[in-house]
Amino acid sequence: MGDARALVDTFARHGGRIDMARAAFPQVALWTDLSTGIAPWAYPMAHSAEAAERLPDPADLAALEAAAAAFFGVEPRRVVAVPGSDLALRLLGHILAVDQPASRAAVVRPGYSGHESMWGADAVTRCSADALVAMAQTHDVLVLARPNNPDAAITDRTQLHVAASLLAARGGHLIVDEAFADASGHDSLAGCDWPGLIVLRSFGKFFGLAGLRLGFVIAPPAIGDRLRALIGDWPISGPALATGLAAYRDAAWHRAQRARLAQASQRLADLFTGHGIEIVGRTAFFVLINVAGRDGLFAHLAHSGVLTRPFGYAPGWLRLGLPRDESDWTRLGDALAGWRIG
Repeated sequence: MGDARALVDTFARHGGRIDMARAAFPQVALWTDLSTGIAPWAYPMAHSAEAAERLPDPADLAALEAAAAAFFGVEPRRVVAVPGSDLALRLLGHILAVDQPASRAAVVRPGYSGHESMWGADAVTRCSADALVAMAQTHDVLVLARPNNPDAAITDRTQLHVAASLLAARGGHLIVDEAFADASGHDSLAGCDWPGLIVLRSFGKFFGLAGLRLGFVIAPPAIGDRLRALIGDWPISGPALATGLAAYRDAAWHRAQRARLAQASQRLADLFTGHGIEIVGRTAFFVLINVAGRDGLFAHLAHSGVLTRPFGYAPGWLRLGLPRDESDWTRLGDALAGWRIG
């Protein structure tokens, strides 16, 4: 039991650590990585040698931000393209800490670990989503994901509006990470012009290109201008600009991707239900299960070549992303069947 717990702790900080999985399980020849919430079907990269050979064109950056703004349903002047939303979180933490050196930040737990690390060594308050309005009366910044990662909770819009208003009255900010919102953007807060509201959107998760490192911050111009000053004149690579611009304009691909995600998410949920495993959260990108003997299941799946995402703060939780093809589905299904029999 101790060995299984130590193994789980190794993988409890981030998903996507195939390098660590190969080191821990050298006998596994082929891996199915379900440890992230990244869509397993990628948008075709825009292949252009010229895009990589020359410095990115500022006009292309403006075009990308305008295309992303149309996709999000917001004004282009409020959209800033960044080299990944995780970096944007850390930069925002710096900007807001400069504004208010003694600022008090509260982050919703459970949630993405980057929401705490964006504040560096500064202490933050952990709270539940139900406590946001109360926190807004005593803190300067609130940070949460919507849908939340990993439990897929969607915090009530009215509650967030109240919290944002309370924060803005004292010059504070509400930061909403919508990394998993693209599969059902109709409930996004990106288009809400609330004072002090900052929304982050990820490119890589919906378009299946996490390694491209592209994201967006939707913020009041005063915050956006300072963010642009920090990231400089060429924040986005030429290949990322070309691919992002094509991707955001491809409405037919958006529809097909949303259909693929919905179908696969339902299939994954049905698979766990069929094995009598409790589902405690689900988005179009991942399913969160709660199971007795979670550490043993994590190890069993890994021995079978399936990497999943455990959480140190929730001993029964295991999050799984979507299998890409039928061989991945078969590997997961066979592994689950073997564990249930065992």
